[in-house]
Formats: sequence, structure tokens, C-alpha cells
Amino acid sequence: MGRVSTEARDPGLQPERTRLAWRRTTLSSTVAAVLAVRTALHGGPTAVGVVLGALCCALWLGFLWVAHHRIRALAAGPHPAALTPRHATAAVLCTVAMAACAAVLVF
Repeated sequence: MGRVSTEARDPGLQPERTRLAWRRTTLSSTVAAVLAVRTALHGGPTAVGVVLGALCCALWLGFLWVAHHRIRALAAGPHPAALTPRHATAAVLCTVAMAACAAVLVF
């Protein structure tokens, strides 16, 4: 196996790729939230549909806040700080909760 030279590696690329990944994930989350609200209101608004749609929007806003915070941290300098466990947990909880809401809306 060939060895990768650390001198040829550009340390600025990893934060850029991570920033772009957060943007793609935010876009995917936005599409999921819009589709959840559309599904919730399809066939007329119901109390459960409105509550689940509002919950999906709140979860999307929470994820958007975490992603925006991380994107700004990655753009701040050449050596960004690591993602804090609190922010990582918030992102995971928002994602899992939105998936649960979507499952309830589909079934």
C-alpha cells in the first residue's frame, strides 16, 4: 500500500467538505419538513396533522439552528473547533424525532 504524504494534503479542504455536507443535510431536512407538512395537510387539516406539521417545523428549526452554528464555526478559521456533544445530540434528536413524526404521518 502506498503512503499518503501529509505535506501534499491541504488542511483547508476538510472543513470545506464538512461545511458543504452540513448544507446538503440542511437542504434534505428542509425537503423532509416540507413534505411532512404537505402530507399532514393533504385531504384537509386535522388536529393531529396540524400538530405533527408544527412539530416537524419546530424540529426543522432546531436542526437548522445547529447546522447554522456549525457552518459558521467551520467558516471562522483554518482550524475549527470540534462539534460539541450538546450540539451533536441536538442534531441527532431533531433528526430522529422528525423521522418519527414522518412515520406517524405516513401510517
